[in-house]
Amino acid sequence: MKVDCKHVWEHISEYIDNGVDAKLREEIERHLEHCEICSAILDSTRNILVLTADDRTFELPVGYSERMHKRLAKELASPEQDSDDK
Repeated sequence: MKVDCKHVWEHISEYIDNGVDAKLREEIERHLEHCEICSAILDSTRNILVLTADDRTFELPVGYSERMHKRLAKELASPEQDSDDK
């Protein structure tokens, strides 16, 4: 079986998690050796996983939640503005 970019993209998460069978892993690795696009997608996917696993990445600024709720309440209190703008 010859693996193309579409196959790699479909199995990229399983590949990272070591969830693909040995033959498919070998085919994906062979494809990654010469495909810069798929190699970049693999690296990007791994980076996203690292970033989302890091609690510091999504730490909200102090007071953000309170400001957001006030803004939402203000927006919800004046829905007629939205219909006038359309």
